[in-house]
Amino acid sequence: MAELKEGQSAPLFEGTDQDGKEIKLDDFKGRKVILYFYPKDNTPGCTNEACNLRDNYRDLLDKGFAIIGVSPDSQKSHQKFAGKFELPFPLIADTEKKILADYGAWGQKKMYGKSFMGVKRKTFIIDEEGKIEKIISKVDTKKHTEQIYKLYE
Repeated sequence: MAELKEGQSAPLFEGTDQDGKEIKLDDFKGRKVILYFYPKDNTPGCTNEACNLRDNYRDLLDKGFAIIGVSPDSQKSHQKFAGKFELPFPLIADTEKKILADYGAWGQKKMYGKSFMGVKRKTFIIDEEGKIEKIISKVDTKKHTEQIYKLYE
């Protein structure tokens, strides 16, 4: 699949969150969506990113954003992660990696000279009409909200 670009229609998706609730992109028409892809629950970078978004959740909501996290972890793993860190937003369990693949967030990675398939940490900001407004490919996990705000200065 070709890499997604700003201005394109965001791929439609549906998945199940940590509470067993069906989440669809269409549910968020009329709102901006921060759709963030992360590798694994309860790892340092992913925890920093989720907690940074959690700590700024009220302000992000006030600015018209909804937040959805996606990783290949199970619903049960997401439930523990969201409970442990009091995350107020849905985390989709994309165990089949379909949403990850559709957004180019699953693919070849390299670490310590070895190649492997894995999650590419990315964030897509989708506008009220379902178009990709912004893409963050180099996520600063500790200052992710600041990165998002800087895009709108």
